[in-house]
Amino acid sequence: MIIRSIVYFLLVTLLACNTPEERENVREVDICVYGGTAAGVMAAYSAKKLGKTVLLIEPGKYLGGMTTGGLGWTDFGNKEAVTGLALDFYKRVGKAYGKSEQWAFEPSVASNTIQQYVDEAELEVLFQKRLSGAATKDKNIVEISLMDSADPTSHHEIKVKAKVFLDCSYEGDLLPKAGVSYAVGRESSDVYKESLNGVQLYPEELPEDIDSIKVDYFSRIPVNRHQFPDGVDPYVEAGNPASGLLWGISDDTLAPIGAGDKKVQAYNFRLCLTQDTTNQVPISKPENYDPAMYTLLARLIEKQKSTDINDYLLARWNMPKGDMDVNNKGGFSTDMIGMNYAYPEADYETRAEIWKAHEDYTKGLLYFLGHDERVPEELRKKMLSLGYCKDEFVDNDHFPHQLYVREARRMIGEYVMTQHNVVGDEVVEDKVGLAAYGMDSHHIQRIVVDDGKGGAQVKNEGDIQVHGFPPYPVAYRAITPKREECENLLVPVCLSASHIAYGSIRMEPVFMVLAQSAAVAASLAIDQDVPVQRVNVADIQQKLKEDPLLEQSAELAHN
Repeated sequence: MIIRSIVYFLLVTLLACNTPEERENVREVDICVYGGTAAGVMAAYSAKKLGKTVLLIEPGKYLGGMTTGGLGWTDFGNKEAVTGLALDFYKRVGKAYGKSEQWAFEPSVASNTIQQYVDEAELEVLFQKRLSGAATKDKNIVEISLMDSADPTSHHEIKVKAKVFLDCSYEGDLLPKAGVSYAVGRESSDVYKESLNGVQLYPEELPEDIDSIKVDYFSRIPVNRHQFPDGVDPYVEAGNPASGLLWGISDDTLAPIGAGDKKVQAYNFRLCLTQDTTNQVPISKPENYDPAMYTLLARLIEKQKSTDINDYLLARWNMPKGDMDVNNKGGFSTDMIGMNYAYPEADYETRAEIWKAHEDYTKGLLYFLGHDERVPEELRKKMLSLGYCKDEFVDNDHFPHQLYVREARRMIGEYVMTQHNVVGDEVVEDKVGLAAYGMDSHHIQRIVVDDGKGGAQVKNEGDIQVHGFPPYPVAYRAITPKREECENLLVPVCLSASHIAYGSIRMEPVFMVLAQSAAVAASLAIDQDVPVQRVNVADIQQKLKEDPLLEQSAELAHN
């Protein structure tokens, strides 16, 4: 009787300690998707259609990543590479415009379309919850811990247990917490024997060993469209090194061509602007505006003697409503070159500072082009004819809510995609998607080099634009970690690829395709009770071929 009373007392005490609130803070699902990018939404939608319980976690306030965050012009390379739910997305966007499909679109339309998938699958989404930790056991992630993004000082934490985790974030934050290997920056050209990896300063001409990468496949976009012309002085006081370098120029010494480093290709914001004065928010002087940051741009304008705004902004006017998609173009544009190196592995506070610096820089750039007297009047007038779209990003001051994180961590998985895969010298058989875009890296650093006349000049370094080859398969092994590191994680966004190969794969449609494949693989791993590395790729391929929109699977799961 005494023993029974003691047991009862201990049980009551234990239950009292484990409060209802604490129990609610532990969630358990079949599949946990971290990162509400377009890929993350497609992964969560797929998993739910396959009959699994799913939780989608987004560290910010918005779903869709770059697809809804300003990337209105879709780079796909070849439409044949876009399949399944990814193709369905562009068809749904087309329907919103009364077309069969649409690849250029306003962000609000993309956002509404992404929301359709959330609503149809009745997805549960946790917003403003970011990763704070992960517990692992026997090469498996047991649970992850989430903190409040909106109030980082809060000690309120949520734990999520799942059988399989998918990291669909642009940063790959789950990789280090799960003990998974990854790379940041550029490998040297020697690591994977890639002629286009590592430092690349003057690739106006193709490499001498071009025969090793199938010269007949290549057409090259001249790199100097994103380069400074010869003779632009880098110093605050022209010709005087003692006066210091202008803002935006690194004092690093140029490493040998092909050398590796930890530097990351430039980030920017993809903008949605308009000339329609009835739908226009003026570009006003931003906080922290410093015109000295754009002195180098003033020198570039003076050197080029061009008043064509298209020489300073890559402006595409073919948005269905007549809006403009704006990207980086030229030697000094929307890319904030060299200011993002810390971002991939930084803590959340540092990332927020880098993000804000990019926002201030971009707003300042637009204001400078429209108002600074060093800009020719004709160019200023053209800039002043543009404004932010009143009907886009309405709850974010009409400015994009997603920084274009072109590259951060890249997993080193069971297989590493390289330049040799991109050009077709190596072809994998475990295909779970196709990539089709050129090898595309934006500039990585802005440095001082000899002008050949005993003086100095500024140059950008790192841009690679090599196009002209057919779609190629992406390996399932490239979205799985090494088995000895983690057996229940799939990574379709920060996948296993070298810097230069990632530059080809890193397109939103490809991420969506790989995310759907990852969700199918996760479901199979659960059903078969095997590590993700042991899933039969033929089963994934068959499922996607027979039921590309997972409609049959949804019907079976419902029944």
